[in-house]
Amino acid sequence: MYKLIKQEGRAKRGELHTVHGVIQTPVFMNVGTAAAIKGAVASEDLEGIKTQVELSNTYHLHVRPGDEVIKKMGGLHKFMAWDKPILTDSGGFQVFSLASLRKIKEEGVYFQSHIDGRKIFMGPEESMRIQSNLASTIAMAFDECPSSKAEREYVQASVERTTRWLERCRAEMNRLNEAEDTINKKQMLFGINQGAIFSDIRIEHAKILSQMELDGYAVGGLAVGESHEEMYYILEETVPYLPADKPTYLMGVGTPANILEGVERGVDFFDCVYPSRNGRHGHLYTNQGKINLFNAKYELDERPIEEGCGCPACRRYSRGYIRHLLKAKEMLGMRLCVLHNLYFYNTMMEEIRDALGEGNFAAYKKKKLEGMAT
Repeated sequence: MYKLIKQEGRAKRGELHTVHGVIQTPVFMNVGTAAAIKGAVASEDLEGIKTQVELSNTYHLHVRPGDEVIKKMGGLHKFMAWDKPILTDSGGFQVFSLASLRKIKEEGVYFQSHIDGRKIFMGPEESMRIQSNLASTIAMAFDECPSSKAEREYVQASVERTTRWLERCRAEMNRLNEAEDTINKKQMLFGINQGAIFSDIRIEHAKILSQMELDGYAVGGLAVGESHEEMYYILEETVPYLPADKPTYLMGVGTPANILEGVERGVDFFDCVYPSRNGRHGHLYTNQGKINLFNAKYELDERPIEEGCGCPACRRYSRGYIRHLLKAKEMLGMRLCVLHNLYFYNTMMEEIRDALGEGNFAAYKKKKLEGMAT
């Protein structure tokens, strides 16, 4: 159940009650593709850096170790020793990214494993069964993510197929949630709005999705090649047609600035690999903008990554030391940088929630963006 606590313009402060606890929104989900955050970050680390939701990937876990293996191990929560909410994405985006290896048909998608080349078929029912085996808190409907450069005719047909697939996802999830051997019988289902950068297709699709009484609604197929301005425009046009009394999830987005703009346009949930990926390469987020620890000027820098930051890296280590670890290719360097970046994102979300609670999000957003621009 989603509870809308406060609104400032279109920005929403809410909470989603799930079988694995309450999610305070807006929230950033920390991406652990294969049931782990890249950079040697453990589940107990996530607890220490304010993580509310961990996100894992259906396709990757289906390929390795296999969703049946995870089911036998008691589900994803038990498998990775994490008792808070987990969202699993449906595998649809991997189908998009594996374009050279796939064939899309009405029944689903035939494609090759990126690991061993074996043939895999995934359709709505298969995606739901895999996610049910994983026993995540929130499952995403199986969809096609058309390219932002795709022709209108293709996008229209693709969106219509995604709607038909969603109906099949919902029917299969209802069946699975009543099955005797299902681990999480209260698994939630989020549908995904598609339509590339055609606002009229997006709006029409949002209207159809809104009538389907889902647990939440995602906006997919953005941050895949279109400009930031196009993305913000699509959000402005589309989000008002999604139910305000349900969570809205902007998939795969993004930078701190993208998140602030998304919140302003009514988005509750975000996820992105940026903080962990950038961290592994020594690119760190601070309230004064991004820094690159590989720069020589940090060699003798005794300061933490950011003064006043409460993350495990900043509480103890200097920029100079972490730079040395990165240069020496010591795993600890990557780990500390990833922890800092995720802590920065999670703390920013906390600040956003506080600002919305106090009714001064607009002022907070302006100050945050000005600070990071320096």
